[in-house]
Amino acid sequence: MAFFTKAEVRKAAQQAIGANRSARDVLSDARKTYKEKDRFDIFLSHSFADAELVLGVKVLLEAQGLRVYVDWVDDKALERDQVTEKTADVLRKRMRQSESLLYLASDNASKSKWMPWELGYFDGFKNGGVSILPVLEKSDSPFEGQEYLGLYPIITKEKLTQSNVKQTSTRVIRPRSGTPFDPGFPTFPLGGPRIYL
Repeated sequence: MAFFTKAEVRKAAQQAIGANRSARDVLSDARKTYKEKDRFDIFLSHSFADAELVLGVKVLLEAQGLRVYVDWVDDKALERDQVTEKTADVLRKRMRQSESLLYLASDNASKSKWMPWELGYFDGFKNGGVSILPVLEKSDSPFEGQEYLGLYPIITKEKLTQSNVKQTSTRVIRPRSGTPFDPGFPTFPLGGPRIYL
């Protein structure tokens, strides 16, 4: 079992960026026109400080045929640096439009004002719809994260890049391409999985 490394995710981001552009610029330019009632496969919960990692993960997820919501890309006017009622209302709406929440566990995640709130709201709204995606320095590094992250399934590199997932009794997201993507929502005993490598 291996996790994505920062280097792998940054490489995916760099391929999307090309020369002389920043990850934030590419993500901002990637803003697509969507209708208010559009659906998303993944609500990507992340730290704004991880723009390059966010781009790399978005690229990897979209390569699997998934539609990914990134707040400051799709709703550029949101005030992420301040906790406001308007921003919270928009994020609630987008989470209700999403099939699952993927929590990008990085060094900056613990400093985020919004990530724990997004995770808690989504879990309460769609129990079983949250997974954790660690991005670490080394693929075989142990991941423990903040204690409450142990309540949720952990996504590994193998799980994310599976090309042909068999349908089981767990939730399976079907992206627009029709190929199932199992975000890893099996039932775990209280306390969730512990992954030590």
